[in-house]
Amino acid sequence: MSAMRQERILVVDDEERIRSIVRSYLQQEGYQVDEAATGEDAVARIRERTPDLVVLDVRLPGIDGMEVLRQVRRVSDVYVIMLTARTDETDKLIGLEVGADDYMTKPFSPRELVARVRAVLRRGRGSTASDDELHRFEGLDIDLARREATVDSSPVDLTSLEFDLLAALTSAPGRVFTRRQLIERVWGWDFFGDDRIVDVHIRNIRKALGDPADAPRFIGTVRGVGYKFVGSRP
Repeated sequence: MSAMRQERILVVDDEERIRSIVRSYLQQEGYQVDEAATGEDAVARIRERTPDLVVLDVRLPGIDGMEVLRQVRRVSDVYVIMLTARTDETDKLIGLEVGADDYMTKPFSPRELVARVRAVLRRGRGSTASDDELHRFEGLDIDLARREATVDSSPVDLTSLEFDLLAALTSAPGRVFTRRQLIERVWGWDFFGDDRIVDVHIRNIRKALGDPADAPRFIGTVRGVGYKFVGSRP
């Protein structure tokens, strides 16, 4: 029997001390760890050999973490956990909008970071899709096997996580999902982050679908609760 493949983590931070600490904790958990000190080096390493997950600091010399994430998202759905030293919400929200899976604020607990890495990797991309389902509505088709969405017969550009979130909503039209229920279905029950991550991705999905929040064709907001799919069957 062949040995199980080690999952590979790329740690991107310009502080050698932080990289060393994170590397030590991750290696103790059995992960293979690579390092990068600049944004340029991070982009090159990811393009050369995509890791399973990237721990990415926002404040980097040269290309910063946000630009690294933008460039990576053009070519890869690799998991990304952002690190930010800011206490305000700006970096967190921008990172989530660009496509981060989770974020942590410095200073952080290395043990908590390892727990988040484990939780993100455990959930797996495309966990909501089954092999033979097609969610079909007026103006919108969701092909779970092909992981494709079309609006009025035109393809929709969604990230893997956005597709999973839309698939969760369309699995039960009319049902109101709380943010926590959507997190458990898409991110996994052991997700550690802020529930507002759902709002950011719903906003991105609406933009991709051309679905205004004030006059929704597909995704409705239930104030104080969460979201529901309001599209009609053909």
